[in-house]
Amino acid sequence: MNVNILEERTGQVYEKGQGPFSLKCNLDSLPGAVSQRACVFCGSRVVLYPITDALHLVHGPIGCAVYTWDIRGALSSNRELHRLSFSTDLRERDVIFGGEEKLEASLLELIERYMPSAAFVYSTCIVGIIGDDIQAVCKRVSQKTGVKCIPVQSEGFKGNKRAGYEAACNALIELVGSGPIDGISPFSINILGDFNLAGEIWIIKDYYRRMGIEVVSTITGDGKVKEIQRAHGARLNVVQCSGATLSLAKMMEERYGIPYIRVSYFGVDDMADALYRVADHFKDKRIMENTRSLIKEELDSLYPALKEFRKDLKGKRAAIYVGGAFKAFSLIKAFRLLGMKVVLVGSQTGTREDYEELEAVTDPGTVIVDDSNPLELSEFLKEKDVDIFVGGVKERPIAYKLGIGFCDHNHERKEALEGFIGMYNFAKEVHATVMSPVWRFVPRKEMRS
Repeated sequence: MNVNILEERTGQVYEKGQGPFSLKCNLDSLPGAVSQRACVFCGSRVVLYPITDALHLVHGPIGCAVYTWDIRGALSSNRELHRLSFSTDLRERDVIFGGEEKLEASLLELIERYMPSAAFVYSTCIVGIIGDDIQAVCKRVSQKTGVKCIPVQSEGFKGNKRAGYEAACNALIELVGSGPIDGISPFSINILGDFNLAGEIWIIKDYYRRMGIEVVSTITGDGKVKEIQRAHGARLNVVQCSGATLSLAKMMEERYGIPYIRVSYFGVDDMADALYRVADHFKDKRIMENTRSLIKEELDSLYPALKEFRKDLKGKRAAIYVGGAFKAFSLIKAFRLLGMKVVLVGSQTGTREDYEELEAVTDPGTVIVDDSNPLELSEFLKEKDVDIFVGGVKERPIAYKLGIGFCDHNHERKEALEGFIGMYNFAKEVHATVMSPVWRFVPRKEMRS
């Protein structure tokens, strides 16, 4: 590995085969390194905003609300209140004299105008500094309006994006358990950690319906307050993301005795495994038979198409940099199914356990990196002679400036990548990108040397 890395970050980069595995993670970003990692407030908003019939009010300067406004591809089957981002727009006078009065007035006006099923109030850095008691304000407004107002303690300076996940889960548990659970099937689940990007959760719900499984609530993609309130009536929590809602699953297990399993809906192997594990949990012969039939039907139509893509893609090199490390496991398997080799993999919020598992499934020479910055990523991409880079909106310019194909796997995408149809969409996009004739006109001499 010949890349120049800032001395303070050497412990967060590892190349497999270069000594025993050792990688630092879950650290505060290095000041001045232009880190990819976001703040606590951003992490909490990632989890909570897809709840479609809730009011989302940011208590802080207008910039916080603008930074996170409607940047997700989370779709709704009902209301679209989550598409609106509201802010108390704290100014200098509010910082000096306090913003509680402004917050209460804002909440009362918005609830009267939009009649939400619940309201989330997000605390920002400045609120943590001036000491506004948003819990007291939420309690008063709840009593006045009858709409449950939930404070989200998401002051940005308290940590990184993972701390925001915790703040969101602490807010969500205030909803769970407050609704009726009569009529829920004994074969029922909650889907946690999926945000319905490009309508993906509808694909997954249809699979479970075909198996004979009832989905009580989706937390939080296409989420609805009444469904989340009765989530404690489900018999199993199926957690799609390693970080975003795992804390909520643990809380629900402790409080309501609901077990949970961690799954991935990306790629053929992991999608099939997710369905089989749910079927196996319920120990029902009919459900297992339905599951086998479903998977066979889907694979019979999928594999011939993947075989055609593989003819052109075999031997091509891929790099992965995603938010949560859990999805990287599935992406590595998906690329291998297409005959491709992953030479770089990293994430913003991976845990030590995540990275240990990544080290176990990657090939020798693969670079594993935590919380990388644009300069590092650029150097890795050039050194590893990458053909396609999978990342998010912040990584796209890096790839295109280097003349490398790019696949969007972040929250802004409009193409479903989960499920068996999602694997086809992914393979089709990778093939079209890697094999595009445009790369003939982009000089990559420095990458081929």
